[in-house]
Amino acid sequence: MTIENISVNKSFGGWHKQYSHHSQTLNCGMRFAIYLPPQASNGEKVPVLYWLSGLTCTDENFMQKAGVQALAAELGIAIVAPDTSPRGDDVADDEGYDLGKGAGFYVNATQAPWNRHYRMYDYVVDELPKLIESMFPVSDKRSIAGHSMGGHGALVIALRNSESYQSVSAFSPISNPINCPWGKKALTAYLGRDSATWTEYDASVLMRKAIQFVPALVDQGDADDFLVEQLKPEVLEAAAKVNGYPLELNYREGYDHSYYFISSFLENHLRFHAEHLSK
Repeated sequence: MTIENISVNKSFGGWHKQYSHHSQTLNCGMRFAIYLPPQASNGEKVPVLYWLSGLTCTDENFMQKAGVQALAAELGIAIVAPDTSPRGDDVADDEGYDLGKGAGFYVNATQAPWNRHYRMYDYVVDELPKLIESMFPVSDKRSIAGHSMGGHGALVIALRNSESYQSVSAFSPISNPINCPWGKKALTAYLGRDSATWTEYDASVLMRKAIQFVPALVDQGDADDFLVEQLKPEVLEAAAKVNGYPLELNYREGYDHSYYFISSFLENHLRFHAEHLSK
């Protein structure tokens, strides 16, 4: 597989790099960012935390705003941040910010015109890790995290692939997309009107019936403008209680949906993942 380096920046003794490549899964060019901690330059194969961003984001938002590099360097964890959707002139799009480019929702679309490119689930689960593990000094130990739409993606991917991830965490995830406006719009477009097909991409449904458990950490600001209508963490919490799922869900007083919130509690999440990646 051929990848092209776009940028390189030294950070806390490690390296932040951006790459582009042609994705066979998505049938288009894609970009991702990777932070390699100093340990990766010393002959170690380091574990990887995959970060999935939210609506309208690219690979750049988390890497530039969250302040993840210092702690990732301390803990010896690589951070990989893919884009949030397929890109390109021939990729289907929508006028709304919550569908199309920047809004892949980490599903495999089955409906035209989206099914030609929008297979973000397979890209994150299969193609991207294979690329990362073949091209960089990383191990096959993985954890996954995300924010908002990306929190939804991280939870769904971990719940459906429990053998592949040591841990999962999310900030302000879309916890019950089959019952919120963002989710209904995206799932109808990508998967069709048969809502029975939507449940395989709903973290609350999956957590309620999970058999194998991936330890999960969720933080949610109680001043988040999207809390009641879009995010519905109480549904995820109820599902975990029914199933005895190892979910820690924290409501954070006064915090909103922004990267100010993410950066305030990111250290907790990285140390949570480091603990499980070291097992």
